[in-house]
Amino acid sequence: MTTALVPLHYVALGGRGPEDVVADPEGRVLTGTEDGRILRIRHLGDPDTARVETLADTGGRPLGLELLPDGALLVCDAERGLLRVEPGGAVHVLADSAAGERLRFCSNVVALADGSLCFTVSSRRHPLDHWIGDIVEHSGTGRLLRLAPDASEPEVLLDGLQFANGLAPSADGSFLVIAETGACRLTRYHLTGPRAGRAEPFAELPGMPDNLWREGPDGPVWVALAGPRVPPLDLLHRAPAAVRRTAARAAVRAPFRPGGTIGVMALDDDGTVVHRLTRRRSGFRMVTSVCRAGRHLVLGSLWEPGVAVCALPAAR
Repeated sequence: MTTALVPLHYVALGGRGPEDVVADPEGRVLTGTEDGRILRIRHLGDPDTARVETLADTGGRPLGLELLPDGALLVCDAERGLLRVEPGGAVHVLADSAAGERLRFCSNVVALADGSLCFTVSSRRHPLDHWIGDIVEHSGTGRLLRLAPDASEPEVLLDGLQFANGLAPSADGSFLVIAETGACRLTRYHLTGPRAGRAEPFAELPGMPDNLWREGPDGPVWVALAGPRVPPLDLLHRAPAAVRRTAARAAVRAPFRPGGTIGVMALDDDGTVVHRLTRRRSGFRMVTSVCRAGRHLVLGSLWEPGVAVCALPAAR
């Protein structure tokens, strides 16, 4: 069942593009902006008392975030690679290359129980500022990587993904859910069991998934839909590679403005939809992340200069 996504208010950040949002145990929300800052937002429930503080500056472009139990923050930086930000603000590079290539476009990261870090690379052909080129070209150069404890360089777990993006673990840690933005789907990658190391479809979606966020060990996986499915784009993806490359070159030169239809979903570990919320003609556009903070849903966006605070859906 689809319900309305109801924005209650907005919190300006003094910077554009809070691409990912994650909530800490105290209900504060962390995000990163295009100027390189990592921000923490307090008192989101009241726009008059909301406060934004700067925790660090990565010197690049932070995207996906993952809080660690010791208070440190993992950051996928589109320019610098996989980073660790200490509680005091110090920034350390954990990985900036894989399989002999510089990490061009790190997207999202999760920490596993064994101490290893799994993260996605959206594209090996297009940088962040040309992201639409990869969506149009359908390059299939996205990757899932794993950085083992004490390893100097990550290993490639999965290749050939269509704009690999958000990442979330299952409740029991037996598999990962990967968002493939360019294919409008979620993919399951098995970490343990007889199918370990294999991938399979998890869910087909009505739009382009971006960041994923797990609502606690027993909660659902929330999915931000950065845009609706576009039938002409699906048709283009079946065209020859040369046609797609030509279309991609045109797309990165054309002016872009996202549409006004936004949406988020929540799914359980069987891939069953728990919530689906949408809004048409929204003033807040291109939702790239969603998390729950207290009694609210918080939306991030690669496009907007702030975050949207929305009502929670009714329990099902």
